[in-house]
Amino acid sequence: MIVLFTDFGANDIYTAQVQGRLHAIAPQHPVIVTALHSVPDYEPRSAAHLLAALHRQFASDTVFLAVVDPGVGSDRAAVVIQADGQWFVGPDNGLLSVIAARAERAAFWRIRVPDHGISASFHGRDLFAPIAAQIATGVLSPSVLESVERLDVDLGAGDLAEVIFIDHFGNAFTGLRASGLSHDSGIDVAGRRVAWARVFSEMERGQPCWYENSLGLVEIAVNCGRASDELGLAPGHAIRLIDGQR
Repeated sequence: MIVLFTDFGANDIYTAQVQGRLHAIAPQHPVIVTALHSVPDYEPRSAAHLLAALHRQFASDTVFLAVVDPGVGSDRAAVVIQADGQWFVGPDNGLLSVIAARAERAAFWRIRVPDHGISASFHGRDLFAPIAAQIATGVLSPSVLESVERLDVDLGAGDLAEVIFIDHFGNAFTGLRASGLSHDSGIDVAGRRVAWARVFSEMERGQPCWYENSLGLVEIAVNCGRASDELGLAPGHAIRLIDGQR
Protein backbone atom coordinates (compact mmCIF):
# COMPACT_ATOMS: atom_id res chain seq x y z
CA MET A 1 0.00 0.00 0.00
CA ILE A 2 1.16 3.52 -0.82
CA VAL A 3 -0.31 6.22 1.44
CA LEU A 4 -0.27 9.90 0.47
CA PHE A 5 0.07 12.57 3.17
CA THR A 6 0.52 16.11 1.85
CA ASP A 7 -0.46 19.76 2.06
CA PHE A 8 -1.30 19.83 -1.66
CA GLY A 9 -5.05 20.24 -1.24
CA ALA A 10 -7.66 17.87 -2.63
CA ASN A 11 -8.98 20.34 -5.23
CA ASP A 12 -5.70 21.51 -6.75
CA ILE A 13 -3.66 20.13 -9.65
CA TYR A 14 -0.80 18.65 -7.63
CA THR A 15 -2.36 15.54 -6.08
CA ALA A 16 -3.46 14.14 -9.44
CA GLN A 17 0.02 14.64 -10.87
CA VAL A 18 1.57 12.67 -8.01
CA GLN A 19 -1.00 9.90 -8.42
CA GLY A 20 -0.36 9.85 -12.15
CA ARG A 21 3.37 9.39 -11.59
CA LEU A 22 2.74 6.58 -9.11
CA HIS A 23 0.45 4.77 -11.55
CA ALA A 24 2.90 5.27 -14.41
CA ILE A 25 5.71 3.58 -12.49
CA ALA A 26 3.60 0.97 -10.70
CA PRO A 27 0.53 0.38 -12.91
CA GLN A 28 -0.23 -2.98 -11.33
CA HIS A 29 0.12 -1.78 -7.75
CA PRO A 30 -3.29 -2.43 -6.20
CA VAL A 31 -3.70 0.19 -3.49
CA ILE A 32 -2.89 3.90 -3.39
CA VAL A 33 -4.63 5.56 -0.47
CA THR A 34 -5.00 9.24 0.38
CA ALA A 35 -4.56 9.76 4.10
CA LEU A 36 -4.78 13.54 3.96
CA HIS A 37 -4.10 16.39 1.54
CA SER A 38 -5.16 19.21 3.90
CA VAL A 39 -2.20 19.09 6.26
CA PRO A 40 -1.56 22.69 7.43
CA ASP A 41 0.40 24.49 4.71
CA TYR A 42 4.14 24.98 5.22
CA GLU A 43 4.06 23.40 8.71
CA PRO A 44 6.28 20.28 8.81
CA ARG A 45 6.40 20.41 12.62
CA SER A 46 2.63 20.16 13.02
CA ALA A 47 2.47 17.59 10.23
CA ALA A 48 5.17 15.47 11.90
CA HIS A 49 3.05 15.00 15.02
CA LEU A 50 -0.11 14.33 13.03
CA LEU A 51 1.63 11.71 10.87
CA ALA A 52 3.17 10.14 13.98
CA ALA A 53 -0.33 9.55 15.34
CA LEU A 54 -1.85 8.49 12.02
CA HIS A 55 0.68 6.00 10.67
CA ARG A 56 -0.14 3.33 13.26
CA GLN A 57 -3.53 2.86 11.58
CA PHE A 58 -1.73 1.20 8.65
CA ALA A 59 -0.10 -2.19 8.24
CA SER A 60 3.57 -3.07 8.27
CA ASP A 61 5.26 -2.60 4.86
CA THR A 62 3.04 0.40 4.06
CA VAL A 63 4.93 3.05 2.08
CA PHE A 64 4.12 6.63 3.09
CA LEU A 65 4.71 9.40 0.56
CA ALA A 66 4.77 12.41 2.87
CA VAL A 67 5.25 15.90 1.46
CA VAL A 68 5.01 19.12 3.45
CA ASP A 69 7.98 20.85 1.94
CA PRO A 70 8.28 24.64 2.06
CA GLY A 71 12.02 24.25 1.41
CA VAL A 72 11.61 22.40 -1.88
CA GLY A 73 14.40 23.29 -4.31
CA SER A 74 16.76 24.35 -1.52
CA ASP A 75 19.68 22.38 -0.09
CA ARG A 76 17.43 20.43 2.32
CA ALA A 77 17.97 16.71 1.95
CA ALA A 78 15.47 14.16 0.61
CA VAL A 79 15.25 10.96 2.62
CA VAL A 80 13.84 7.47 3.00
CA ILE A 81 13.17 6.07 6.46
CA GLN A 82 12.27 2.55 7.50
CA ALA A 83 10.68 2.61 10.95
CA ASP A 84 9.31 -0.52 12.62
CA GLY A 85 8.55 -2.16 9.28
CA GLN A 86 6.97 0.82 7.53
CA TRP A 87 8.59 3.03 4.88
CA PHE A 88 8.51 6.83 4.69
CA VAL A 89 9.67 8.99 1.77
CA GLY A 90 9.88 12.76 2.01
CA PRO A 91 11.93 15.85 2.83
CA ASP A 92 14.41 15.98 5.70
CA ASN A 93 12.80 18.98 7.40
CA GLY A 94 11.46 17.34 10.58
CA LEU A 95 8.37 15.87 8.91
CA LEU A 96 9.47 12.25 9.40
CA SER A 97 11.58 12.73 12.50
CA VAL A 98 8.96 12.21 15.23
CA ILE A 99 8.09 8.81 13.81
CA ALA A 100 11.77 7.91 13.66
CA ALA A 101 12.42 9.11 17.21
CA ARG A 102 9.54 7.05 18.62
CA ALA A 103 10.35 3.89 16.65
CA GLU A 104 11.99 0.89 18.23
CA ARG A 105 14.02 0.36 15.05
CA ALA A 106 14.79 2.93 12.39
CA ALA A 107 17.14 3.19 9.42
CA PHE A 108 17.85 6.22 7.25
CA TRP A 109 18.90 6.85 3.66
CA ARG A 110 19.49 10.06 1.73
CA ILE A 111 18.10 10.13 -1.81
CA ARG A 112 20.61 11.02 -4.50
CA VAL A 113 18.86 13.75 -6.47
CA PRO A 114 19.38 13.49 -10.27
CA ASP A 115 21.01 16.43 -12.00
CA HIS A 116 18.31 16.52 -14.70
CA GLY A 117 14.60 15.75 -15.12
CA ILE A 118 13.52 17.05 -11.71
CA SER A 119 11.33 20.11 -11.31
CA ALA A 120 12.90 22.45 -8.76
CA SER A 121 9.50 23.15 -7.23
CA PHE A 122 7.79 19.75 -7.40
CA HIS A 123 9.88 17.05 -5.74
CA GLY A 124 6.66 15.37 -4.62
CA ARG A 125 5.95 14.32 -8.20
CA ASP A 126 9.43 14.02 -9.68
CA LEU A 127 11.54 12.68 -6.81
CA PHE A 128 9.49 11.29 -3.93
CA ALA A 129 6.72 9.59 -5.95
CA PRO A 130 9.13 7.49 -8.08
CA ILE A 131 11.07 6.40 -5.00
CA ALA A 132 7.86 5.46 -3.14
CA ALA A 133 6.55 3.51 -6.15
CA GLN A 134 9.83 1.65 -6.56
CA ILE A 135 9.93 0.70 -2.87
CA ALA A 136 6.35 -0.55 -3.05
CA THR A 137 7.06 -2.68 -6.10
CA GLY A 138 10.42 -3.93 -4.85
CA VAL A 139 12.46 -2.62 -7.80
CA LEU A 140 14.35 0.24 -6.14
CA SER A 141 18.00 0.38 -7.17
CA PRO A 142 20.33 0.72 -4.15
CA SER A 143 22.40 3.20 -6.13
CA VAL A 144 19.78 5.94 -5.68
CA LEU A 145 20.12 5.85 -1.90
CA GLU A 146 22.98 6.62 0.47
CA SER A 147 22.81 5.21 4.01
CA VAL A 148 23.11 7.85 6.76
CA GLU A 149 23.17 7.57 10.53
CA ARG A 150 20.60 10.21 11.33
CA LEU A 151 18.33 12.91 9.97
CA ASP A 152 19.51 16.48 9.56
CA VAL A 153 16.39 17.85 11.30
CA ASP A 154 15.23 15.94 14.37
CA LEU A 155 12.24 17.21 16.35
CA GLY A 156 12.59 14.43 18.93
CA ALA A 157 10.04 12.04 20.41
CA GLY A 158 8.26 14.48 22.71
CA ASP A 159 4.76 15.89 22.37
CA LEU A 160 3.82 19.27 20.92
CA ALA A 161 1.59 21.51 23.02
CA GLU A 162 -0.01 23.18 20.02
CA VAL A 163 -2.99 22.79 17.76
CA ILE A 164 -1.74 20.77 14.77
CA PHE A 165 -4.90 20.30 12.67
CA ILE A 166 -8.47 21.56 12.36
CA ASP A 167 -10.87 18.99 10.96
CA HIS A 168 -14.05 19.43 8.90
CA PHE A 169 -16.12 19.87 12.07
CA GLY A 170 -13.89 22.58 13.52
CA ASN A 171 -12.39 20.23 16.09
CA ALA A 172 -8.80 21.01 17.04
CA PHE A 173 -6.27 18.17 17.15
CA THR A 174 -3.25 18.86 19.33
CA GLY A 175 0.20 17.33 19.35
CA LEU A 176 -0.34 16.01 22.88
CA ARG A 177 -0.87 12.30 23.43
CA ALA A 178 -3.75 11.77 25.85
CA SER A 179 -2.32 8.69 27.57
CA GLY A 180 -0.98 9.56 30.97
CA LEU A 181 -2.95 12.80 31.29
CA SER A 182 -5.24 13.07 34.28
CA HIS A 183 -8.90 13.61 33.51
CA ASP A 184 -8.72 16.35 36.13
CA SER A 185 -6.41 18.30 33.83
CA GLY A 186 -7.82 21.30 32.08
CA ILE A 187 -6.57 23.11 29.02
CA ASP A 188 -6.12 26.86 28.99
CA VAL A 189 -7.38 28.24 25.68
CA ALA A 190 -7.12 32.02 25.44
CA GLY A 191 -7.67 32.32 29.19
CA ARG A 192 -10.62 29.93 29.25
CA ARG A 193 -10.35 26.57 31.00
CA VAL A 194 -11.58 23.65 28.92
CA ALA A 195 -12.37 20.53 30.97
CA TRP A 196 -12.10 16.86 30.05
CA ALA A 197 -15.03 14.77 28.84
CA ARG A 198 -15.13 11.17 27.67
CA VAL A 199 -16.69 12.40 24.44
CA PHE A 200 -18.07 15.77 23.34
CA SER A 201 -21.69 14.56 23.41
CA GLU A 202 -21.47 14.42 27.20
CA MET A 203 -21.28 18.21 27.28
CA GLU A 204 -24.23 20.54 26.93
CA ARG A 205 -24.83 21.80 23.41
CA GLY A 206 -22.39 24.61 22.64
CA GLN A 207 -20.00 23.74 25.48
CA PRO A 208 -16.31 22.96 24.85
CA CYS A 209 -14.26 20.05 26.16
CA TRP A 210 -11.09 18.14 25.52
CA TYR A 211 -11.08 14.39 25.03
CA GLU A 212 -8.91 11.59 23.69
CA ASN A 213 -9.65 11.28 19.99
CA SER A 214 -9.49 8.15 17.87
CA LEU A 215 -5.77 8.68 17.20
CA GLY A 216 -4.97 8.95 20.90
CA LEU A 217 -4.39 12.71 20.76
CA VAL A 218 -5.88 15.45 22.91
CA GLU A 219 -8.62 17.06 20.83
CA ILE A 220 -10.64 20.17 21.66
CA ALA A 221 -14.26 20.20 20.53
CA VAL A 222 -17.53 22.03 21.07
CA ASN A 223 -20.67 19.89 21.19
CA CYS A 224 -22.59 20.63 17.98
CA GLY A 225 -20.32 23.61 17.31
CA ARG A 226 -16.96 24.58 15.90
CA ALA A 227 -14.17 24.87 18.45
CA SER A 228 -11.96 26.59 15.89
CA ASP A 229 -14.46 29.45 15.55
CA GLU A 230 -15.78 29.67 19.09
CA LEU A 231 -12.36 29.43 20.78
CA GLY A 232 -10.32 31.11 18.07
CA LEU A 233 -8.14 28.06 17.38
CA ALA A 234 -5.88 27.46 14.40
CA PRO A 235 -2.81 25.32 13.68
CA GLY A 236 0.14 26.64 15.65
CA HIS A 237 -2.05 27.91 18.50
CA ALA A 238 -0.22 27.11 21.76
CA ILE A 239 -2.16 25.41 24.54
CA ARG A 240 -1.37 25.05 28.22
CA LEU A 241 -2.27 22.19 30.53
CA ILE A 242 -3.64 23.09 33.95
CA ASP A 243 -2.99 20.67 36.83
CA GLY A 244 -1.76 18.03 34.38
CA GLN A 245 0.71 15.22 34.99
CA ARG A 246 3.20 16.46 32.35
